Amino acid sequence: MTANSEIWRSGIDLTTLRYRSSVMGDLRGFLSGRGVLEIDVPLIGRTSVTDPHLSSFKVNSQYFEGFLQTSPEYFMKRLLASGSGDIFCLGKAFRAEEEGAAHNPEFMMLEWYRINWNEHQLMEEVVDLVSVFLPSTKILKISYGELFEEVLGINPHNVKLSVLRKLAEETSFEGSPRDSRSGYLDMLFETFVRPNMPKGLVILFDYPVCQKALAQLHHDLNGQQVSRRFEVFLNNSELANGYFELNNFSEHQIRFNEDRCERRAMGKMLPEDDMLLLEAVKSGLPDCAGVALGVDRLLMQLLGASGIDETMPFSWARC
Repeated sequence: MTANSEIWRSGIDLTTLRYRSSVMGDLRGFLSGRGVLEIDVPLIGRTSVTDPHLSSFKVNSQYFEGFLQTSPEYFMKRLLASGSGDIFCLGKAFRAEEEGAAHNPEFMMLEWYRINWNEHQLMEEVVDLVSVFLPSTKILKISYGELFEEVLGINPHNVKLSVLRKLAEETSFEGSPRDSRSGYLDMLFETFVRPNMPKGLVILFDYPVCQKALAQLHHDLNGQQVSRRFEVFLNNSELANGYFELNNFSEHQIRFNEDRCERRAMGKMLPEDDMLLLEAVKSGLPDCAGVALGVDRLLMQLLGASGIDETMPFSWARC
C-alpha cells in the first residue's frame, strides 16, 4: 500500500453513510416500539462456538486469552435465563472466514429473542421488519423439504446418503462437499435450490435434523422429524437464520459433542464447552425463538449493491 493511496478514504459516500445510520435507527425503533429491550454484550469471550461451520478469531495478550464473538447468542441466552424478557442486540460480530462479495470478517448483526414465541411467530415478525424497508416485496414461506422436492425431486429428509453422494459426483461444484448428509445437502442447495428461488423474500422452515444446530426438533404435519429452524433469503441472498431455541441441558451437551466430532473431522480447532452457557441452560432457559439478521446484507439489497464493501465505510480491504 503506497503512502499516497486513496484507500484511507471511506468506501462509501456521505449519502450512503447517512442511509446506513438511518436503517440502523429504524431497526432499533422497530424492535423497541414492540417492547423488545436493547442490550449490549461483550465482544470478547473466554470460549468460542462449537458450530463446525464457524471459525473464531483468537485474541492473545499478556493478560488473557479469548475469542472475538461470532454472534451475541451465548451471552444473550445467559441474559434470557437471568429473566431479561424479550431482548435485542445490534452490534458487531466477527468470523474468521474467507472475504468475499457477501462476507467481511467484521460485520453488523441484529439478533433478537422472543419469550414464549415459536419460530413461525418470529418468521412473521421478520417479514414485518423487512416490510418496513421493502413494503411491496413478494413473500414466499415454504418448508425446506417442499422446495427441495420442487427443484430436485428428492425428499431431503429421508433420501439415502448414497443417492446424495451420486448426485454430488455428477455435479460440477467448486470444492469438495463434506462426506455427510449435511455436506451434500448444502452442496445441492447452493448449486440448484437457492439459484431457483423466486425473487423477493423467501422463508424456509423445518430443516433436516442433520442441520439442527441449536434448534429443537419436532414432527411436521407428515410425521417427519425435522428441526425447528428457519432461514430467510432476500432476492436469493441469505439474510437471517432463526430457531425455536434448544433449552434442554443434556441435549445441549450432546450437540456440543457432535459439533466437536465434526470439527475434528474437518481439521478445525476444538473449542471447550461454554460452561457458563450450559449452566444458564441448566438453570432454566425459557421457551423462546431467536433470529440473527445480517444488517450489511440487508443494506446490500436496499442499495442494490453488488458487494458488502459498498455498504460499510471500512471493509477489510480498507483496514
